[in-house]
Amino acid sequence: MVRLLGIDPGLRFTGWGVIDVDGNRLCHVADGVIATDGDAAVPDRLRRLHDALLDLVRVHAPAEAAVEETYVNRNGASTLKLGYARGVALLVPALAGIGVSEYGAMAVKRAVVGTGAASKDQVEMMVRRLLPGATIRRADASDALAVAICHAHHRASALRVMAGTRMA
Repeated sequence: MVRLLGIDPGLRFTGWGVIDVDGNRLCHVADGVIATDGDAAVPDRLRRLHDALLDLVRVHAPAEAAVEETYVNRNGASTLKLGYARGVALLVPALAGIGVSEYGAMAVKRAVVGTGAASKDQVEMMVRRLLPGATIRRADASDALAVAICHAHHRASALRVMAGTRMA
């Protein structure tokens, strides 16, 4: 069994989700959202994000982490701030010695729903179906669990390839 941490980075809300994976079985452990004060200075918000992610790593002790890749939008300032949050989300597990993988939004949607064009509602519905008992109070947490599920699927495929197992 391996424990995975999924992170959907954002400066205002960063979603996180922890799952246990045993073969092809997925088990929900915890999920939530780290919120920062929109009126606070960016360095203070990044410190809050760092400290909260560090606490999650200490409490849940994941073996691996996965972070959703940032998409670029028209607002350069927003993209840059999202990049700051993403940097923290990549750095915290890496500093803890945890391997970090990255997945684009379309890859996550394909892994969870079966199509890269899935809506947020479709992703959340499938996450709830794949992880009974998940609390999912915000879409950010659902997205983070979806990132963890995506990593679990990609990880299983990579392990099969490394073992030389032929897939049907």
